[in-house]
Amino acid sequence: MRDALIAIDAGADYLGFNFYSKSARFVDGKTCAQITSVLKREHPNVKLVGVFVNSPIEEIKNILNSCFLDLAQLHGDESPETFSKLVPRAFKAFRRIPDDEIRLYARNETPSFLVDATVGGSYGGTGITADWSAAAKLAIRYPLFMAGGLKPENVADAVRQVNPWGVDVASGVESRPGEKDAKMIKDFVQAVHSVKERTL
Repeated sequence: MRDALIAIDAGADYLGFNFYSKSARFVDGKTCAQITSVLKREHPNVKLVGVFVNSPIEEIKNILNSCFLDLAQLHGDESPETFSKLVPRAFKAFRRIPDDEIRLYARNETPSFLVDATVGGSYGGTGITADWSAAAKLAIRYPLFMAGGLKPENVADAVRQVNPWGVDVASGVESRPGEKDAKMIKDFVQAVHSVKERTL
């Protein structure tokens, strides 16, 4: 709860809850529901997102409902068929810049999808920087979330170069894996907002 409130106070619009059991950021459904039930009541405008990696469809649906989540971020190797059964409450995360398959996953809503860095055997949260140039080309056509190696020191440059619809961060605001740092969260959100304010 502490991390969620710090992020909200800093100005975050979306909060993520990781349901991948091998992640340092894993949260179980019961704990998540205890947190999100309060957040939905006290901060109804903040969007709550569940992060899933190759989870069964029914499990995702059950967690979305029991944890009061708005969206599911599919960060595994989910097929277009799996994706189609979860839209409009899901968006795909690509661990590389997508090519022809993008048409099978791109949503007609925001965010359309998420672009992360490519790291063999890992499902996000690695701290490796994504390909900003390739992401910028996609951002012209799609309202995308950008992730991959973003941190307070570089997120402003990333936003200026890529112009994404939104940014996603995990390890970039942690003092160690799975442990969020309050100052880093505030600095990250402030850096994003500073770019947005200058471009309005």
